[in-house]
Amino acid sequence: MLVRQICEPLHHDPAVEDAFDTTYKEKEGPKPPRIIVWRNVISMSLLHAGAVYGLFVIPSASRLTLLWTALCFFISALGVTAGAHRLWSHRSYKATLPLRIFLGVANSMAFQNDIFEWARDHRVHHKYSETDADPHNAVRGFFFAHIGWLLVRKHPDVIEKGRKLELTDLLADKVVMFQRKYYKLSVLLMCFFVPSFVPWYLWGESLWVAYFVPTLLRYTLVLNAAWLVNSAAHMWGNRPYDTNINPRENKFVTFSAIGEGFHNYHHTFPYDYAASEFGSKLNFTTCFIDFMCFLGLAKDRKRVSHEMVQARVQRTGDGSHRSG
Repeated sequence: MLVRQICEPLHHDPAVEDAFDTTYKEKEGPKPPRIIVWRNVISMSLLHAGAVYGLFVIPSASRLTLLWTALCFFISALGVTAGAHRLWSHRSYKATLPLRIFLGVANSMAFQNDIFEWARDHRVHHKYSETDADPHNAVRGFFFAHIGWLLVRKHPDVIEKGRKLELTDLLADKVVMFQRKYYKLSVLLMCFFVPSFVPWYLWGESLWVAYFVPTLLRYTLVLNAAWLVNSAAHMWGNRPYDTNINPRENKFVTFSAIGEGFHNYHHTFPYDYAASEFGSKLNFTTCFIDFMCFLGLAKDRKRVSHEMVQARVQRTGDGSHRSG
C-alpha cells in the first residue's frame, strides 16, 4: 500500500449523530397509511425501462464509450461512498477544498439527493436503524428498503427525527450548501449532459448510444448498487461484530458498491473511515481515500484499533469472524 494505515484511538465527534438511539420507542397503534408518490413511481419506472434498453444498446457502443461508462460509474459512486457517506455523513476523515469540490461534483453525477439531504437521512438511518424513524427500514421488506421508500411519503417519525438532528457541520460547509443551492442545475449538467456529451463530441459516438449507456444505464446501476446497501446488506450475510443488529457482511454488495458491503462492521463502528476491518481489501473507496491522503488532499482518517474490534467480536459477534 502507498499509505500507512493510521490506527489512532477514536474520539467520536459528538456533533455527528450516527450512534444508535436505544431510547427511541415506536408509537403504539396502527401505522400511518402509505401515500404513494406517483411522480417518483413513474420516473423510476421510466428510468429502469431506459436502463434495460441500454443493455441492448451496449453492443453498439465503442470501447472508448464503455471505458467512459465505467469511469462515470466510479466517479459517481465515489460521490456517494467517499463523499456523502464517509466524509459528510460520518466525518470519518477530513478533505481539502479541492477534494470536497470533486466529491460534490461527483455526488451530483450520482443524483441521489443533494449532500445535505443524503447525509441527514443517513444519520437518521444509523440513529434509528430498523425502526419507523429509519427512512429505509429493512424490517418493512426488501422492496421497501431497496426502492420502495422512495416511492411513498416518509413516515412521520423520519421527518420528526431528521428535524431534531444536529446538522451545523453540514450547514457550515460551503461546498455542501453551494451544491444544495444549485442542485438541479448540477444534476442536469453532471448526471445527464456530461456523460452523454463527452463520447459524442470527443470520439464521435452516437448521441443515442451516449444517452442510453454511459448516462441512463450507468446512473441506474449506481442507484441500485447504493440501494443494495440498504436492502441486501441488511438481510443476507453474517454478523461477526454484532449479532444484535440486522446489518450484515455481504460480499456481493461490497463489490457492487465499491466497498460498502462490510455493513455489520460499519453499523458497529460507523466512524471508521474504511467502513471495514480489513482496510483497502475489496474496498475501492478506502483505496481512493488512502490515495487522496498520499496526495495531501485528505487527512485525519479515523480508524478502530485492532484491540477494540477483537473485544467487540468476542462480546457480541456471531462466531463467524475471520482475521482477514
